[in-house]
Amino acid sequence: MALASKTKHALHCCACIGFIVGFQLFAGGIRTGRHRFDDVRPLEDYGVVLTVILYVLRLLTLLPLPMCIFEFVGLLFFNAFPERPTLKGSPLLCPHVCVRVVTRGDYPQLVRDNVTRNVATCLDVGMDNFSIEVVTDHAVRLPKSARVREIVVPSSYKTKSGALFKARALQYCLEDDVNSLSDDDWIVHLDEETLLTENSMRGIINFVMDGKRDFGQGLITYANEDVVNWLTTLADMIRVAMDMGRIRAQFRIFHRPLFAWKGSYVVARARAERAVTFDHGPAGSIAEDSYFAIVAARDGYTFDFIDGEMWEKSPFTVHDFLQQRKRWMQGIYLVVTASALPWRNKWLLAVALYAWVTMPLATSNVVLAAIFPIPCPQVFDIVVCFTAGMTLYMYAFGVVKSFSAYRVGVVRLALLCAGAICTIPFNVVIENIAVTWALFGNKYRFYVVGKELKPAVIV
Repeated sequence: MALASKTKHALHCCACIGFIVGFQLFAGGIRTGRHRFDDVRPLEDYGVVLTVILYVLRLLTLLPLPMCIFEFVGLLFFNAFPERPTLKGSPLLCPHVCVRVVTRGDYPQLVRDNVTRNVATCLDVGMDNFSIEVVTDHAVRLPKSARVREIVVPSSYKTKSGALFKARALQYCLEDDVNSLSDDDWIVHLDEETLLTENSMRGIINFVMDGKRDFGQGLITYANEDVVNWLTTLADMIRVAMDMGRIRAQFRIFHRPLFAWKGSYVVARARAERAVTFDHGPAGSIAEDSYFAIVAARDGYTFDFIDGEMWEKSPFTVHDFLQQRKRWMQGIYLVVTASALPWRNKWLLAVALYAWVTMPLATSNVVLAAIFPIPCPQVFDIVVCFTAGMTLYMYAFGVVKSFSAYRVGVVRLALLCAGAICTIPFNVVIENIAVTWALFGNKYRFYVVGKELKPAVIV
């Protein structure tokens, strides 16, 4: 028998708090009496220069704290296992919803298949007033349909600011001679591999019919149907926890993109999107989603979290996984350093970026703490252990949220949780490589990960 929603959430809260407290005791954050490091005299033992370096490196471990606080609040103060969304009104009364998919056109069969599935999902929840637009650089030759529109971006098209890549394609849709939506219509932005679910469509219908906020976003999971690469999929479990943690907390409490948001599963009021635009030059073209969100917040638009999940796939290869992270870091760097965006709207995103950029230095503490131990106030150790414990728990939570115990079994679910935590060294190595590559590489390249498996070659 399935556990009730509130029971699941209560068990999750107990597990989270218990895990963090247990980690504190294990790692020495919570302790009684003196710590063995308290007798170390760093100035005398290591000298001034090395002592300063060691303490600076230790302080860098505090940078993830704001994110971890939001993760904790989002995961514990809001039901992490809500019941499936129920419609609060008839979908026949819903304003027009345009599902907009952006693609380069490299995977036409994937796009055609997903459009067919997404149309069926909209119909299954009782929607009638909807359409699907596929915006592509190269024609994908969609079947003719009254509900589906294919928009091919001309190679000659240029935006006023010189926006590139996905931002350029999205801006093309907003041009007066291309746009077919009214101000009161709504746009649901998807990547070419994103699949709608009935739950996400019910959540979107409720959000649109409520109409209080201009923009919304919901949960994306990565372990649905066939898992292509278990390593990258388990490594992506933390992204599931981020959606339910910091993204949900920032939108439910502050209705602002304090840490920005993702570029898929974006719901936007057409009037607001046309006012904000995607035309923000090359700097707003790598992480166009984050740049757009910060501009919208600057201009006073409000956001909320949408119930119901959508489905995507994790990168199929480690190389794509690395390239994806590199592009994200470079894009966010360009957002944080953009002079057009005020610091009041991006300072928390900047803290997240600095935590990311300094990851190679912060992770060096794992080795340096053993070779050159230094005494720290106990409150400092408690905070550091909280951020580490919260991060570890997020991987396990992502697994529990993505895999049903009734589908895979309790034993396999526990093994998957352990497997996700075991991917942390892989993630750390990938992130450190991505940071180094991103800082010294070309920051204006837009790498698109593979979306289809190549057929096997039989020799």
